[in-house]
Amino acid sequence: MRRRDARKRPVPARRRSAARSLSTPDRSSVPFALDGALVTSATLLASLGIVMNYSTTAAQAIGEPIPPLALRHGLGILFAGVCAAIAARLPLVFWARISLPAYIVSLGLLAVTPLLGVAANGAQRWLAVPGLPISLQPSEPVRLFTMLALAALLAASSERGRPRPGVLKLALPLIALPALLLLLQPDFGSAVVLVAMAGLLLFTSGLPLRLLALPGVAALLAAAVYVFARPYAFARLRGFLDPWRHARDEGFQLVQSFVAFGRGGAFGVGIGDGRQKLSYLPEAHTDFILSVVAEELGLVGVLVVLGAFATLALAGLRIARRAKSPLSLLVATGMTATIVLPGAINAAVVMGLLPTTGLTLPFLSHGSNSLVCTAVALGILLRIGAHEAPPQTTRVRGASLGRWLRA
Repeated sequence: MRRRDARKRPVPARRRSAARSLSTPDRSSVPFALDGALVTSATLLASLGIVMNYSTTAAQAIGEPIPPLALRHGLGILFAGVCAAIAARLPLVFWARISLPAYIVSLGLLAVTPLLGVAANGAQRWLAVPGLPISLQPSEPVRLFTMLALAALLAASSERGRPRPGVLKLALPLIALPALLLLLQPDFGSAVVLVAMAGLLLFTSGLPLRLLALPGVAALLAAAVYVFARPYAFARLRGFLDPWRHARDEGFQLVQSFVAFGRGGAFGVGIGDGRQKLSYLPEAHTDFILSVVAEELGLVGVLVVLGAFATLALAGLRIARRAKSPLSLLVATGMTATIVLPGAINAAVVMGLLPTTGLTLPFLSHGSNSLVCTAVALGILLRIGAHEAPPQTTRVRGASLGRWLRA
C-alpha cells in the first residue's frame, strides 16, 4: 500500500520542469540555430570556387607557387566569410533601418560610375579605390540594398499581411532608378536580374497580379527596345540564336563553352587538365567558370554545383515560409533571390539557354564584390533562419561561433 501511494504522489513542480527541459529543447539554452543546408551548400560552393580558380588561373602564372588571382580569390573568400558572420549577428531591424541610406549611397556610386569608372570590355562598371589595388563594382551592392529597401518598404506598408496597392507608386521608382543607371554603363544583365528579383519580391508581398501586369509588360517592351537599339546587346542576341554561324565573333564564347562541355563528358578530364581555359574560353575565371567545371569535372561536377544552388534555394524558401512577420518573409525571399537567381542565369548562359549577360557565378567566379555581397545576403538569411526557427529545428550547439552569433 505504501508503494502504491508513493507512486500516486504528485511530482513537485521543480521536478516536472526539469523533466520537461530534458524532453523539449529550451530555446534560451540554445546559443544559435544554424541552417545546415545553407551552411553546407555555401561551404561546398566556396571550396569548389577556390579549387577551380586555382586551376583556371595557374596557367597565367607559370613559375609562381600560388597564382596571384587564385590567392586574391582565396583572400576574398576569407573576407566574405567574416562579412557573413557579422551580417548574421546583426538583427533584422538593423538591416531594415539602414536599407534606405545604403540604397541611396549605392545608387550614388552607380550614378558616378559612367563618369569616373574604369572602362573594360566596352563598359564602365568599376570604380577604382584610391590608394588600394582593388576596384568596386556598384552593381553588386545596389542589387543587395535595393532588395532590402524594397522589402522594408513593402513590409512597412502592409495591412493585414498584404501591402497597400498605393505602395507601387513608391516601389516602381525604387526599382527603375538603379535599373536605368545600370543600362547606362551599359550592364543589361544586371538590370534584368534586378528587375526580375524585384518582381519576385512584389509578387511575394501579396500584390494582386493585375497590378503587376502593366509594369511587367512595360519592362519586357523596354528590354526589347533596348536590345534592338544597342548594337552590343543585339550582337549578343544574334550570337545566342545562332552561335555556330557567328563562331568567330559574337558566338565565339558560347561555342567554346559548348566545346568544354563536350570534352568533359560525364566525369571530366581531371582538375588542371582542361584546355579551354588556355586562351580559348574568354573570361574563364569569371563569367564562364562553370564551363571549366564541366570540362574538368564533367557532368557530375556541374550537377554538384546546380544541386548546391538548388539546396540553397529550397533552404531559403523554407526559412521564408516559416517567417513570422512580413519583413522576415520579404527579406528572406529577397536574399534567397540575390544568391540563387544570378547563379541560375549564369548556368543558363554557359549552357546556351540564355544570351550572354556578364553575370558571375556566386561563390565560384573570381571577384570580391560578388563574394562579399553574396556573403552578406547569406548572413542575413542565416539570421532570419535562426530567429524564426521553431524548437524542432536542428541546431549547432556549443561552438564558439554559435555563442558569438547568439540572437
